[in-house]
Amino acid sequence: MTSVSRTRSAAALATSLAAVSAVAGIGGAGTAAGVRTWYPSLHRPSWGPPDEAFGPVWTVLYAGNAVSAWLVWRANPQESRHALTLYGAQLALNAAWPLLFFGLKRPGLALVEIALLWVAIASTVAAFARRHRVAALLLVPYLAWVTFAVALNYELWRRNS
Repeated sequence: MTSVSRTRSAAALATSLAAVSAVAGIGGAGTAAGVRTWYPSLHRPSWGPPDEAFGPVWTVLYAGNAVSAWLVWRANPQESRHALTLYGAQLALNAAWPLLFFGLKRPGLALVEIALLWVAIASTVAAFARRHRVAALLLVPYLAWVTFAVALNYELWRRNS
């Protein structure tokens, strides 16, 4: 790898980290709107994770997202356009969910949106697997967490509608 390609690779990794940081920031802002007042008032299932788990879990998942996208880009930037477009779409859906759930306090609408997010993540995993196996594997915990989040969102909607 030449110094120029190393520079481009480092810039791509920094861009990937910046993208997930922006999504995390948007999500955090959306979550702050209802996490301290509205969310505790909901009838929540006993199997839901403790509130303290969300920050560390999302930090690890976002880091895996950033590295995953970077690995796909690094494998072949020109041929990865479709896979990275899917990745961008799922990041946008990821950013929207907290705004719908916590910000607007609309668990039903958020449930529809998170189902679309799940499909987008699964599609991204499949597209990444064709480009870089490790990149796809890095997204599997994210898909698993969102699968759990779909069930939790559904249960919160069901119990509180």
